[in-house]
Amino acid sequence: MKLITENINDVRVITEEQNGVKTLYITGPFLVAEMKNRNGRMYKTDTLAKEVGRYNEEYVTKNRAFGELGHPDSPSINLDRVSHLITSLKQEGNQWIGKAKILETPMGKIAKSLMEGGATLGVSSRGMGSLKEVNGVNVVQDDYYLATAADIVADPSAPGAFVQGIMEGKEWVWDNGKVKEIDVNAYYEQIKRAKQKQIDEVSLKIFENFLSKL
Repeated sequence: MKLITENINDVRVITEEQNGVKTLYITGPFLVAEMKNRNGRMYKTDTLAKEVGRYNEEYVTKNRAFGELGHPDSPSINLDRVSHLITSLKQEGNQWIGKAKILETPMGKIAKSLMEGGATLGVSSRGMGSLKEVNGVNVVQDDYYLATAADIVADPSAPGAFVQGIMEGKEWVWDNGKVKEIDVNAYYEQIKRAKQKQIDEVSLKIFENFLSKL
């Protein structure tokens, strides 16, 4: 499956106060369906509704729906880069309106400083899935897996415009509950199986293959 990231800039920063303690939140549409983006991708409403339902049940309701600051290079959540906790994600038509609490983590404090300084930030969902071309549109298929509904990013684009980095060209799989990159795993197995005199030749081929995908 491909790593897929989506950027949306239509989010607001709000402050809530309880018992004299102020907490910063971001809120707005975190996910959008039935809209072709600039990279020619689109989600079906049913696909997102099913996956967001799972995400809400397994992560949001259990206070485990973390997001990171910046563009991570894999579907996994890196706890050392967590900046916020997604507290709600509700469907309104073909959009899912989210709300996320900025945490007092190192990355959360950076995000807070940027927001208080007037920086324009956006959110980027991150997940895995396969694509099928239908009438010139790459439709995200029902195997879509949502890793996080919102990372905080500094390069937001209009709704429907998506970021496609190098890591989106990689393939990812589930292996005993962990996400692994197919190419890296395959390279390791090739080297492990190679006889000593073949290692140099195998390593060269692997390196050439890696360079061809950059």
